[in-house]
Amino acid sequence: MSPTVAASTAKQAEQLRIDGNSYFKKDRFGAAIDAYTEAITLCPNVPIYWTNRALCHRRRNDWTRVEEDCRRAIQLDHHSVKAHYMLGLALLQREEYTEGVRELEKALDLGRGANPKGYMVEEIWQELARARYLLWEQESTRRSWDLQNLKETCEAALKEKHFLDTSQMEGFVDENTESNLEQLEALSKVFNKAAEDDIPTEVPDYLCCKITLDIFRDPVITPSGVTYERAVILDHLQKVGKFDPVSREPLYPSQLVSNLAIKEAVRAFLETHGWAYKTE
Repeated sequence: MSPTVAASTAKQAEQLRIDGNSYFKKDRFGAAIDAYTEAITLCPNVPIYWTNRALCHRRRNDWTRVEEDCRRAIQLDHHSVKAHYMLGLALLQREEYTEGVRELEKALDLGRGANPKGYMVEEIWQELARARYLLWEQESTRRSWDLQNLKETCEAALKEKHFLDTSQMEGFVDENTESNLEQLEALSKVFNKAAEDDIPTEVPDYLCCKITLDIFRDPVITPSGVTYERAVILDHLQKVGKFDPVSREPLYPSQLVSNLAIKEAVRAFLETHGWAYKTE
C-alpha cells in the first residue's frame, strides 16, 4: 500500500470513528458499532477503535463481545486503561472474580499514572472495591461455615469425652464437669479469635485521609508530614489554594510524594479485612 493510499485509508477510518462517537452520544449503539467495525476493517491495528466498539457492546450488556474487543485492544496497547477496565468488568460478569479483579487493578494503576484526578480512576476504584468486597463476602461466608462446622465437631468430641470420663470417674463428677466447661469455653475463645478478621469494625485512623476520612487509595505525603488522598489534595490545591489544609504551610503539587509505607499498610489491612472495601 502506497503512503498516499495508507494516509487516505487512515483518514477514512478516523472519520468513521468520529461518526461512531456521534452515534454513541445519541445512544445509537448499533450504528456506532457499524461505524467502528468499518474503521477496524480499514485500520485493524488502532486500539481505540476496538475499545470504542467494546464500550458500545458494554452499553448493550453484550459482555462476550466486550471481552473479545478488549483482549484485542490490549494486544495492540498493553497500557490501555479502558481495555483493562472493561475486560475486568466482563470477567466479573462471568464470575471470574480473581481475573476480573486483576484486570481492574491494572486499569487503576495505569489510570493513576496517566491522570490521578481523572473520572475513570474513581470509577475504576468503585468497581474494584465492589468486586473485592464481593470476593471477600464469598470467602468470608465459606470461612464462617467451615469454622462453625469445625467448632461443632470439636464441641461434640469434648462432650463425648466428658460423658465417657464421667461414667468412669465416680465421685469426681463435679470436677470433671467443671473441667469440661473450661475446655468448651477455651474452645469458643479460639474460634472467636479465628473469626475476628471477618467481623467489620473501624478502619484505623492512620489508614484514613484527614479530609475524606475514607481509607486511603493512593496516599501522598506533604513536606509537613501529613498524608492525604492524592486526588483529594490535588483538588484542594487547585480549587482552594496552594497550602496544606492541616499545617497551612505553602504546598504545590510537585511537592507531593507517594507514601509507600501507608500504601503498603493499607494493602496489608485490606488483605485480611476485606469488609473495609465496602463503599456504601
